[in-house]
Amino acid sequence: MNKFLSSFLSATFLSAIGTDAFAPVTPLASGRIAHVSSLKMSSPFFASEESSKPTSLDEMTLEEEVEELTREEVRKMKRASNLRNANGVEYAPWMNITPEEEDKIKQVMKQKAEARRKRQEQERSVSGALLMDSQAQELSGGGLRAKVIDGEVELTWATNSESSTKGFLIKRRPARTENFEVIASYENWGPLASKGPDGGSYSFLDTNVYPGGWVYRVTECENNGTENDICQALVEIQTEEEQRGAVIAAVSIVALGVAAVVAGIVLDPVGGF
Repeated sequence: MNKFLSSFLSATFLSAIGTDAFAPVTPLASGRIAHVSSLKMSSPFFASEESSKPTSLDEMTLEEEVEELTREEVRKMKRASNLRNANGVEYAPWMNITPEEEDKIKQVMKQKAEARRKRQEQERSVSGALLMDSQAQELSGGGLRAKVIDGEVELTWATNSESSTKGFLIKRRPARTENFEVIASYENWGPLASKGPDGGSYSFLDTNVYPGGWVYRVTECENNGTENDICQALVEIQTEEEQRGAVIAAVSIVALGVAAVVAGIVLDPVGGF
């Protein structure tokens, strides 16, 4: 039986490669060059399909990214639900996914994809030092500090080098929006002009602002015309009613604290002192 199987496999192999492979080689005449054709295997049909697919999330549409993230998450959960111990008992039978649960997963993945794309878009719209970590800015003293005084916003920041700086722009936009507007410029307000190569400290008071959330940004303008966003801050301005409510709440907390201390002294006059 083994001899027959070996003979059959040998015959199949010989027929596949052709009998010419074992034909005697004819000597070449002098001056002639033999051209040997190389054997090329065609790619599997699925290889071309895979190569045509987007290789990263950035190359996908939002719908494609959501589908890919959903498939990956479902695959992970199904893999976990199929695990069994030595006795054949499932480790996590509750992880079997229903169509309704898959729809919920898709919704979560859509939110995740939208957040990633929005974050990338924000990074593309920012230049200069704002691409650095915000905590690093604060530690270096270069971050934008904002203080609300009687409904007005005071901004302060500092630089340590301005070798080619002409001056600064102050930009502002309402929170949860995208478009900034320039509210002050070195071209029409002298204190925003550069202090020289060694840099310095700057301040600006925004007197034309109303209650709500605001994002302030400082942009450095170079002599060659380029602009670099160097720092920004989020400011929340309360209405007069909100301010009164905050004061009343603070007074109430203090009053409760004093009352608690007094009550403790009354109940335990010796231990209270």
